[in-house]
Amino acid sequence: MTMSRHDMRKIAFQMLFAMESNQDIVVDELYYQVKDDDENETEEIPSYVRILVTGVNEKKAELDATIQKYLGQGWTLIRLNKTDVIILRIAIFEIQDVDDIPGKVALNEALELTREFSDEKSRRFVNGVLSNLISK
Repeated sequence: MTMSRHDMRKIAFQMLFAMESNQDIVVDELYYQVKDDDENETEEIPSYVRILVTGVNEKKAELDATIQKYLGQGWTLIRLNKTDVIILRIAIFEIQDVDDIPGKVALNEALELTREFSDEKSRRFVNGVLSNLISK
């Protein structure tokens, strides 16, 4: 069964979230922990999950600088909810580095992730940052 891009983003989000507190974790092992079904522990990590996780990790400083640019006066990344930062990193990575994902799609997917993992205030915040980014 093929996994949808939405499900792949969800898994990538969960993996990146876990990696925030444990940089030494092995990506492949983490994938099986996050996937959390007993079905077929030898299955390959979907390439899109790997692209998101490695891409976001490799470009974290650049992605964070982009987020910082769209924050209001006096706000810093440290003040933001970790969930929101990771969702923004994924979306900005998709907007800037994944050619076949239109900005609006990345934005909508980010809003879906905030719906699942955060709250309405975060949804409005993520929407504001990404809308400003893609309208430039």
